Amino acid sequence: MNPHLERWLRFAREDLRMAELAFEDGIHNQVCFHAHQAVEKTLKGCLEAQGQAPPRTHKRADLIRLVRGSMLTDLEPQLLKMDRFYIPTRYPDALPGMLPEGWPGEGDAREALELAREVLRRITEERL
Repeated sequence: MNPHLERWLRFAREDLRMAELAFEDGIHNQVCFHAHQAVEKTLKGCLEAQGQAPPRTHKRADLIRLVRGSMLTDLEPQLLKMDRFYIPTRYPDALPGMLPEGWPGEGDAREALELAREVLRRITEERL
């Protein structure tokens, strides 16, 4: 595996593990945040493996467009939807309405966790 990608994936796997632990404890906002981080770091690792400097952004929309030949094209709608978790899972005074139901619930957490697992699985199997 590309050493640049592996460096990013190490951090992504740790975020995924934190998301799993938070899910076990029912801390859904932290599941969503760490799943978001796992995906972000995976995408940034892909960019670096392709010789691109990862931009300093947390938005999936910015990152997914830059990853060439992505095996994640079919997941793009879900990946873009994850951006809704970044601000409200970090700050208690986030803009009202970012998550219509308030804090992320169990369904949001499960969806975010499954998506992060799938992204890591696909990129690991791709062996950039």
